[in-house]
Amino acid sequence: MRLYVLARNPTDSVTEGFLPAARGLGLDVTLLTDQPDSHRRGRSDGEGGEGSADPEILECDVRDFRAVISRISTHHSPDGIFTNSDHLQTQAALAADYFGLPGKDWRVALRTKDKAQMRRHLAAAGADAVWSTELSAGTDPAWLASLDVPFPCVVKPREGVASEDVVLVEGPGQLVRRCAEIQARHPGAALVVEEYLAGELCTVETLGDGRVRHVLGGFRTEVSPPPHFIEERLTFVPAHPVPVVTQVLAQLDVLGVGFGACHTEFVVHEGRARLIEVNYRAIGDQCDLLLAQLLGIPLFEHILRTHLGEPLPEDLGARTDGRALLDYPYARSAGTLTAAPSASDVTTVDGVRLTYRPLREVGTRRELHGTNRDFLGVVRATGTDQAAVDRAVTGFLAAERWEITP
Repeated sequence: MRLYVLARNPTDSVTEGFLPAARGLGLDVTLLTDQPDSHRRGRSDGEGGEGSADPEILECDVRDFRAVISRISTHHSPDGIFTNSDHLQTQAALAADYFGLPGKDWRVALRTKDKAQMRRHLAAAGADAVWSTELSAGTDPAWLASLDVPFPCVVKPREGVASEDVVLVEGPGQLVRRCAEIQARHPGAALVVEEYLAGELCTVETLGDGRVRHVLGGFRTEVSPPPHFIEERLTFVPAHPVPVVTQVLAQLDVLGVGFGACHTEFVVHEGRARLIEVNYRAIGDQCDLLLAQLLGIPLFEHILRTHLGEPLPEDLGARTDGRALLDYPYARSAGTLTAAPSASDVTTVDGVRLTYRPLREVGTRRELHGTNRDFLGVVRATGTDQAAVDRAVTGFLAAERWEITP
């Protein structure tokens, strides 16, 4: 069977998760990407680790669904089309629909990717009303001064990812300045301005086949101090309170989400759950790798099987006793990384399995972004006792050092 995987830059989710899973399922994989050299370089450098797959890599403008359909049409006949990229869900859905293959509804993929459209859809359905407005590309942000904007508010790219250019704004003048700054960096980007939703930031991870939907648990997320929203630490939650999950799933139903993996971010305030964003894909930043290990299920295989038209089992057989924590040391200033720990394989202390993977090489210089691009590495710890897991991560962070030289 032939599986086409759409990707832009290489990610751990694809190289360590989905490609090995595809090989385990006996699939022939063709990777379509607009960055073929990066993927080929990653394979030659040994990325993916033991058991990683060696896909056929073809260049394609994957941002254009017409180019994707054309590339597939002139190659091997597809049995499945899949992507875990935020940027390519609509394109993959349209291509799958064109070839009559299982996949997400392209309308749902679009309305979850487009944050303004998501707000409009939820409000029109009476599911939740969040004050928001859209600033089209090229529009003078001074126009916002004429609106009754609730402050503080949040500015974000309409189709952004990874907290990129997401910022808290306290007043009208700052709002106009922030929007102008983002427009200068990204002239073609439309922006969303919306009310700030207070509460504890959480996620819920789901997997469905259009018939059955499994809730895999979620995370509590700690973010950096304002004005940015860098994800500093994620603590695994086997099950959020039932009323909270019920509210989140009801809003996902309104949006039409129910096929494949979905990573949903929301806040809970006084028992009310309100969506921040819906990422119609598996959670990233190595959380999906941790989730598969923690639950003891072939998570990546299950996700791929849904895109091949196979039903999910009624019971995934997931473990429920696992506890986990991920911590992301990140840069607080621009400069060159002059000291950092090297990769650490699994170590077990007091029943806790801990690994560390660097995300930035020593000697590299970078500006400060105020996003997940400032991550220096990721610490992953799993066990069955949360206190022991927390101690293991705290001990590792205290024993290591990361130095940035201006």
